[in-house]
Amino acid sequence: MDGDKGTHNGTFHCDEALAVFLLRHTSAYREASLKRTRDLAILDTCDIVVDVGAVYDAEKRRFDHHQRGFQEVFGYGFGTKLSSAGLIYKHFGKDVIASELELDIEDPNVTVLWLKLYKEFIEAIDGIDNGISQYPSEQRPKYRNRTDLSSRASQLAGEEFLDRLRCYANAWLPARDFVGAGLTARHGVDPSGRIILFEQFIPWKEHLFELEEEENIASDALPFYVIYPDELGGNWRVQAVPVASESFESRKALPEKWRGLRDDQLSRVCGVEGCIFVHASGFIGGNKTKEGALGLARLAVVM
Repeated sequence: MDGDKGTHNGTFHCDEALAVFLLRHTSAYREASLKRTRDLAILDTCDIVVDVGAVYDAEKRRFDHHQRGFQEVFGYGFGTKLSSAGLIYKHFGKDVIASELELDIEDPNVTVLWLKLYKEFIEAIDGIDNGISQYPSEQRPKYRNRTDLSSRASQLAGEEFLDRLRCYANAWLPARDFVGAGLTARHGVDPSGRIILFEQFIPWKEHLFELEEEENIASDALPFYVIYPDELGGNWRVQAVPVASESFESRKALPEKWRGLRDDQLSRVCGVEGCIFVHASGFIGGNKTKEGALGLARLAVVM
């Protein structure tokens, strides 16, 4: 697309620095030059303007957030007011992701990564630039701050964005697919559908809660236990699913009479060979074999 990109001159801020970087990674504005000015007559000659001009109008390609009455948010459950970074990401982020990963923009994984990166990266920039507290009163943080980009330049901000994108695409997203497959196959593990089996260790909690919500699984059909191999010991774990991703309370903790027991004593009490332990809180237990861990979980479901 012909035309220039425009933003303000003077001190740069993280939000417009990242916004400009993102535009440089779109098909439309990759070759467009950048004008830094607050002169409206010059800005009017630009095809797209970010973080200056007191106008938000996507059709006219004007993306400022400083004007009185501006309350635009990303949506999809996110309620933090957008900065220019969030505005550009909302409208052009999928284009950037699809281009960098060589995916079709309609690929469902593009949307998954678009939402993930907003949650873990962009929203904090929006919150900081708009002066929104991360911790209002006693509530949970309104957004996650996993970046300290508030005073760094466009290239550095953009490079960290791309590093996050590649990490989520190459590690986080495959784990999500793995959890999704386990969730789908859970009735084959146990007819109750309350047990998920993973043949390798993966980070599963965040993915499980998101996928359960996406699939609208009824509260009386949610999984209770996850079975997976110990990363180092060659044993197997049975872990109770918490009521929320950051909670210590389990949906259904392992039975009270098993808690705090170990080895042969635990095996005698529960009737499953190869037991190693059950934590005193009942949130996790161990067995020497996959079959033993499944046996513990199947007993716990009905107890």
